[in-house]
Amino acid sequence: MNSDNDPRAVGPRIRMMMPKLTPLEARVVETVFALRSFSDETALKDVATEAGVSEAMVVKITKKLGFQGYRDFRSAVALYNRLPTAEMHQELSAEDTSREIVQKVFRTSIQALEETLSIFDIEAFDRAADLVYRARQRDFYGVGGSAQIARDVAHKFLRIGVRASVQDDSHLMLMSASLLGPDDVAIGFSHSGNTTAVIDAVQLARKNGARTIAVTNYNGSALASIADVVLCSTAQGSPLMGENAAARIAQLNILDALFMAVAQRNYQAAERNLEKTMAAVMSKRKDKIP
Repeated sequence: MNSDNDPRAVGPRIRMMMPKLTPLEARVVETVFALRSFSDETALKDVATEAGVSEAMVVKITKKLGFQGYRDFRSAVALYNRLPTAEMHQELSAEDTSREIVQKVFRTSIQALEETLSIFDIEAFDRAADLVYRARQRDFYGVGGSAQIARDVAHKFLRIGVRASVQDDSHLMLMSASLLGPDDVAIGFSHSGNTTAVIDAVQLARKNGARTIAVTNYNGSALASIADVVLCSTAQGSPLMGENAAARIAQLNILDALFMAVAQRNYQAAERNLEKTMAAVMSKRKDKIP
């Protein structure tokens, strides 16, 4: 999916570059997005003054983010800020009613889905589906919330007879990775892309010849840089919810699509295995008719 001319991709494009910025540079970008009055008319001098840096520094940062200069950056960000999905994102506050909390949480997730779709790499997705489908052994690595995402997708794959091992302990990850080879695939799940345990395991798997896939929120992260294929979500963070909550929704949707694509590669086998696995657990349902 080409995101070059999609205004929805502007926010994600900038957020994914944030890990490559210095703390000072990141603070300048955050200052711009905090300016509710930022528009096509906002002067370079005003941004520099607000951020407490030189005008030259602001221009340098915009180029580092991939824009031609401040005017190009200003035009893109102003257009992005006018999008309905960009307006959806609102911070939670202590005064919010239950209705406002529900609306803000849902809207944050909707925004994450819209923006992830706008930057989604279909070619990478197809390569990932081929690797998972053809693999002899599939290792999924993740810790914390990312491990829960790995378990969710492993469960879905098991339903259609595609077996995967999920490891969430650093020692077990390395032990499993050491046994992988050229016919195998390792998928590292990490929101930040900087989780050491996951990176180490993926590196070892790759060293042993396995193909590697990264599922992350930052395509410029350490994990993404060592993976053969990167499946990238994008979500805007907030002080209370963080980025993980909305990114998890986007990643689960990416992986649901991956599950469908893998099943499609041998649809008859997937259907047969789905019938078997569903029949195996049917006796555990209370709504079963005697």
